[in-house]
Amino acid sequence: QVQLIESGGGLVQAGGSLKLSCAASGRTFSGGAMAWFRQAPGKEREFVAVIRGFGRTTYYAEAVKGRFTISRDNAKNTVYLKMNGLKPDDTAIYYCAAGMTLITATLRDGAAYNYWGQGTQVTVSS
Repeated sequence: QVQLIESGGGLVQAGGSLKLSCAASGRTFSGGAMAWFRQAPGKEREFVAVIRGFGRTTYYAEAVKGRFTISRDNAKNTVYLKMNGLKPDDTAIYYCAAGMTLITATLRDGAAYNYWGQGTQVTVSS
């Protein structure tokens, strides 16, 4: 049984930093895509960042580019999201997602991912 377990969320002041972790178990995603999505209250889920493949290609949403960094440790089957310069608009539940057969055109599409975590709350106060 595949599980993705997120951790690292919390309450932080604007301008602060947090680092989220997502540990996968049940299978390895070393050659696949691992991503972060988020959903704010009353809004649809949106793509945040993805890291793909052994070459570790990364893509970011424009809203977080330059502030967030996605990375992975394949030995630990874990993906991270380092978030700097947090803003109140970053407040959301952050979800980890993973998949093995995504093509570039679908990396930002949540429907393309097979596995999801339960989410971790990030709250940024002004």
